Amino acid sequence: MLVAVSLTAVLATLIPAVQALTRAARSVEKLADTLCREFPPTLEAIRLTGLEISELTDDVSDGVQSAGEVVKQVDRSLGSAKKQAHNVQVTTRSVVSGIKAAWKTLTRRPSISGTNRRSDRLSPSQRSAIALRDSGLDDRYSGGYAASSGKGESPRLRKGEGSGLSGDSEDFEQVSNDS
Repeated sequence: MLVAVSLTAVLATLIPAVQALTRAARSVEKLADTLCREFPPTLEAIRLTGLEISELTDDVSDGVQSAGEVVKQVDRSLGSAKKQAHNVQVTTRSVVSGIKAAWKTLTRRPSISGTNRRSDRLSPSQRSAIALRDSGLDDRYSGGYAASSGKGESPRLRKGEGSGLSGDSEDFEQVSNDS
């Protein structure tokens, strides 16, 4: 009898356990049906979202690259504008200096001593050599220019006159006859 009571007790506890197992099996079946219906579209949505995120990442990277190129171009333009502004400044300074020099030249009083500005830069020996040369030319040709200016001749090329060297007049006659 002890065996019969033990079996009855086991059966009494087994019935609620089996009922719980059947409920669990129905829940698993419902979950499987739900997963079969909902899982593929969800996976597809996740895949599409991943593709869209990838495209957006590419677009953002292209935008950043384009913005970088624009920044470089603006930087080059600013550098070019800076160079042009510097060139304008230098040119303006040059023009102003030129105008000042021209104004000084135009408003300068002539020197009383009669020397020109170039001779001020020469050494004393060079000045004396130029003075001697100029005085020799003035003495030699001063009358000749005035006398021949109406004829359009240079005093160096008139017949019978020349450098004063022997044979000068013959050379001149020979050259004028050849031409």
